[in-house]
Amino acid sequence: MSLQEKVVHDVENGPVVSNEDAPADPAFRAREKALIWKQDLRIVPLCAAVYLLCYLDRSNIELAGLTEKGNAKIMNSDEGNDLLTETKMTSYQYTIALMVFLIAYALFEVPSNYFLKKLKPSRWIAFLMLSWGAATMGLGGAHNYAQVTGIRFLLGVMEAGLFPGFVYYLTFWYRNSERSIRVALILASATLAGAFGGAIAYGVGHMNGVHGLSAWRWLFIIEGAPSCASAFLVWLILPDYPESANWLSHEEKELATQRLKQKGLKEARKQCLGLMRKLF
Repeated sequence: MSLQEKVVHDVENGPVVSNEDAPADPAFRAREKALIWKQDLRIVPLCAAVYLLCYLDRSNIELAGLTEKGNAKIMNSDEGNDLLTETKMTSYQYTIALMVFLIAYALFEVPSNYFLKKLKPSRWIAFLMLSWGAATMGLGGAHNYAQVTGIRFLLGVMEAGLFPGFVYYLTFWYRNSERSIRVALILASATLAGAFGGAIAYGVGHMNGVHGLSAWRWLFIIEGAPSCASAFLVWLILPDYPESANWLSHEEKELATQRLKQKGLKEARKQCLGLMRKLF
């Protein structure tokens, strides 16, 4: 047998490492299904709520409500208390402030995931929430173009890591075939931000002049505050890894770890086999 044939044979005929390839065991499948459902109840709703708050804070500067009171850009413009008038911004400068967010978002997506792994998911995501909530509230105190643009850039930096962070975070809990539906459910929560955001903006539009603040300033303050408050809850209740989840039994922790490890070995074997065939 040649070296090529020996290497490919060893890779192809190694021990079976995935439960997906094993004969179906009803008892095992029932335990696995119960574990996944338990994880779903703890992880997916919380992640969806966090993403909802993120999207709400991201889009509040450009919300389009049913009336002119539902848009931070022109809210109370007839009274001279809108965002552009008070910050002395032109429409072009306003567009630049929106685009700066996207630049920061693109630059800091990947670096953020490094810190998520280094600092634990609950710690890093809570920090991001507190930071973007504070930045959103800070927009309520902006007085010129430079301040609005700078804060929008910081907002992009802090929000950039959330969605890729969630995708990475789910790899600690689910197999490849299980993650797509959960990512879709988290993304779906963003559609609610449009409904909630428009309704909130319309109501806040009637707060113009309360405590000496314009309505658009109240909009940023009110929508940023829940993210800051929720950050402490995420710090406490977002589970990091199956091994450290105190709501899983010892057997469930072993099952969660084993099923991911076995799936990882199977994927590694496929990649190794493909590489060997290319090399030889």
